[in-house]
Amino acid sequence: MTDSTDPKDELIEHLPAMRAFALSLARNPATADDLVQDAVVKAWSNFDKFEAGTNMRAWLFTILRNTYYSLYRKRRREVEDPEGSMSDTMSEKPAHDGHLALEDFRAAFVQLPVEQREVLILVGVEGFSYEDAAGMCGCAVGTIKSRTNRARKRLAELMHLDAEDELEMTDRATLGVVNGKPAA
Repeated sequence: MTDSTDPKDELIEHLPAMRAFALSLARNPATADDLVQDAVVKAWSNFDKFEAGTNMRAWLFTILRNTYYSLYRKRRREVEDPEGSMSDTMSEKPAHDGHLALEDFRAAFVQLPVEQREVLILVGVEGFSYEDAAGMCGCAVGTIKSRTNRARKRLAELMHLDAEDELEMTDRATLGVVNGKPAA
């Protein structure tokens, strides 16, 4: 991006990744859309605080993450959908041609704590460095590495995967979360 380019023009490029991240946190498409919208409004009204030449994507993801946690704190006392009956009707399962069924992955992934899901998405799917993820999450790089390692181990346990199991799938995002190879 050149100095003459308005950073607000770059914001649109990051919307699909922001929605995917919001969906991974909220696990509800409507809430994810609301989170992205709120984050964009906050970013737009605070562009004067954005430092030109820095990582806009990381800045936007930090705003989105903070927006999610603010919403989470507000809704902590609300009744949720523990059986998942409502959320199951809101998603359509994509075709998956590997031996790992996407439904098994989803079931295992949602059992992880939100901090572990968050780092798997940031590092495994979105391809952020540990340093960038640590900055977004407001913690040390070692904490991010530890959370990522524990999350991948727990996910493998939940999915009954051994170290010698080979994953054959075309879904690079899922492969990135499980194996640590970022989606390209």
